Amino acid sequence: MSAAHAASVSTLAHDRRRLAAQLTSLGVERGGVLLVHASLRAVGAVDGGADTVAAALRDALGPGGTLVVPAFTPENSDTSAHYQARVRGLGDREREAVRTAMPAFDPATTPAPSMGRLSETVRRTPGAVRSAHPQTSFAASGPLAGHVVEGHHPDCHLGEDSPLARLHGLSAQILLLGTGFGSCTAFHLAEYRVPSPPRRTYRCVVRDGGGRRWWEYEDVALDDSDFTALGADFERSGHGTAVRTGPVGSAPSRLFEFAAAVEFASQWLPAHRSGEPA
Repeated sequence: MSAAHAASVSTLAHDRRRLAAQLTSLGVERGGVLLVHASLRAVGAVDGGADTVAAALRDALGPGGTLVVPAFTPENSDTSAHYQARVRGLGDREREAVRTAMPAFDPATTPAPSMGRLSETVRRTPGAVRSAHPQTSFAASGPLAGHVVEGHHPDCHLGEDSPLARLHGLSAQILLLGTGFGSCTAFHLAEYRVPSPPRRTYRCVVRDGGGRRWWEYEDVALDDSDFTALGADFERSGHGTAVRTGPVGSAPSRLFEFAAAVEFASQWLPAHRSGEPA
């Protein structure tokens, strides 16, 4: 790459100060609690990459703010859609080899590759903490991080004994940074709050002393297949507080109140779903 071309790329790349200003303009509350779902590809070129985006989020939140990201690990489960896609077309022996190679979940070290670069960056930030659920953990950084991730029961993915309930209680905001409502995990909390939600069996690999074992449990049957439609109706409704939209870097982004999203979804889901989720 020529020096002139390199200079041009640098000029076009988004920097930390500009990203932080955009986040503040969008409405990120200084000193608040923010759950972020992000596509850094949508953000575009950034000087410093994911580290700079994470730093800009912390700048917008200020020293009293708490940053939260999903750190899910479907890679260690044989009941996940991730596993089903991975073994599709394989024979029994090959499927068993995949299961045997699955590492046990360790909140301190297990990566969350399917959650994207920002989630991994926040998870690995010095001082960050992570909840203990072996499939749907969250990572957090900031003064309230410990409170957000504590008490995440291993048989409760995203319900009352998960960080989502803590975020609801803390009047958190949600930022969809270049992503759509299909990735809005707050809607899952509403699935637990509808009358008699359907349940299913889950299975994953957990640590057992120095080794590993398969653990099976029952929980609410999570289904995000209609979250895009749910989010569109939420956005049109103006429920609670308006969904604020604007660019962060090159990414079209949405910011809204966590509690408003859950309350709307708690009414929407029973009215729009019939039977058990697919």
